[in-house]
Amino acid sequence: MATGARWGMTVPFYDRSLAASKDLVAELPELGYTDIWSAEVNGVDGFTPLALASEWAPGLRLGSAIVPVSTRGPGLLAMSAATLADLAPERFVLGIGASSPAIVERWNAGEFVKPFSRTRDTLRFLKKALAGEKVTEKYETFEVKGFKLERAPKVAPKIVLAALRPRMLRLAAEEADGAITNWLSPQDVRKVRAEIGPDTELIARLFVCVSEDAEKVRELARWMLASYLTVPVYAAFHDWLGRGETLRPLHEAWAAGDRQAALKAIPDEVVDDLVVHGDAATCRARIREYVDNGLTTPVLAPIPGGEIPITQAVRDLAPTAG
Repeated sequence: MATGARWGMTVPFYDRSLAASKDLVAELPELGYTDIWSAEVNGVDGFTPLALASEWAPGLRLGSAIVPVSTRGPGLLAMSAATLADLAPERFVLGIGASSPAIVERWNAGEFVKPFSRTRDTLRFLKKALAGEKVTEKYETFEVKGFKLERAPKVAPKIVLAALRPRMLRLAAEEADGAITNWLSPQDVRKVRAEIGPDTELIARLFVCVSEDAEKVRELARWMLASYLTVPVYAAFHDWLGRGETLRPLHEAWAAGDRQAALKAIPDEVVDDLVVHGDAATCRARIREYVDNGLTTPVLAPIPGGEIPITQAVRDLAPTAG
């Protein structure tokens, strides 16, 4: 791995609870991993794993990918970010994003309204609040009156945005410290990179299955892909990337309620484009293709289903392996 290159891992691991993750997290730095990134959907929250990892593996950079901007109030987001920034000075990166209607509205009783504006407004508020300023401001999507952190972090954390299309990517490049993307191929990285310029950090979670049974992997991956690519924001992302016609049969079958037909409608080439699989050496080479095409920080998410247990996959996928 080149000097200064980043190589991240997702926590918690798919095959164990957060409580059972300590030993493997602690092993990551010696394996060559530089980053650990949490996720927040319907499992663990986005901050607790990072607080624990700050003690379990003090050398790692810690990032959230992502915490939604509409499931917490702006002040609570600032408080959580300030706590992590205090636990891990200069090592915590706050990743925020619009999320989706299912997560915000159906699961958290919030409102998924003006997602771009809400993300932009939250970013602007957090930059002021985490710098220790007292914030009284009326934004387009919310108003804050007199919020000031009781204890602002000595070093404000960097803030990166979940971004899938040009408008949000440009916001990430212009006002944030980087962009987080998801479900793309190495070739797609070039198109995303073109929107943010050469100097903006680009982070992506890469789903990896260490297995040489391609058919088994594709069967598993189709379920994951169908659940994501039918979400409007991801459908629009892949339209922009040029897969609109290829994925039309998937969307039509899904809309008709025929889940089996929808799965069958995802071509092998799309699965192979978007999910990293093969033996460990093949997977590491594929991950490096992403980096060669402009990805700054690959964040690996080893998925179950392969012949290799997750612990071994984490070790085999490390940049120091092979």
